[in-house]
Amino acid sequence: MTDHHLTNPGVGTMNAASQSPLRRLLRALRSYAVLSTVLLSLHGTLAAAPLSVGSVLPTLTLKDQHDKRVVIPSDTQWVLFASEKSVSDMVSAVLSTQPADVVAGMRLIYLADISGMPAIVTSMFALPKLRSLPFSIALVRDANEVTQIADLPRQPGAATLLRLEDGRITRLDAVRNSTELRLALGLSAAIQAP
Repeated sequence: MTDHHLTNPGVGTMNAASQSPLRRLLRALRSYAVLSTVLLSLHGTLAAAPLSVGSVLPTLTLKDQHDKRVVIPSDTQWVLFASEKSVSDMVSAVLSTQPADVVAGMRLIYLADISGMPAIVTSMFALPKLRSLPFSIALVRDANEVTQIADLPRQPGAATLLRLEDGRITRLDAVRNSTELRLALGLSAAIQAP
């Protein structure tokens, strides 16, 4: 007695015609898995490093608290970046003590990341408060804008202060308090009310 399923390819096994599409599919899936593994391993290698001294500041497309487009001109000397509310409050307090013409004369652009704030809080509380400030703040509000600032260096509890010359970073500081910020920017001490 012969074992029919071993000698007759049409019984109990797949014939060559039906095996071909399945084999092609399996080969394609294996190729996709290999390609995915290669691409995922390259992701860390190809990801941009944080900006550093000597880097050119990338072009940013942001709006300020008054919904005006913020342009970083080529003669900008300072970029000040805050990614936490407490740090942003400290920066705003320091800049608010200066006459408006002093901040403008410094050729300073202030960026604040408020993307983590719920939209209702932003519109009802944060924006009205920010609009009362005497200087412009370029606001990072959504995921698209977050990608624009992804390479800006940051440290927890500190504002990032970039010194620029012709759009190139010449100095990078992490400032943790108002005294450090005033000193780094060359600002006078806060004026105390009598």
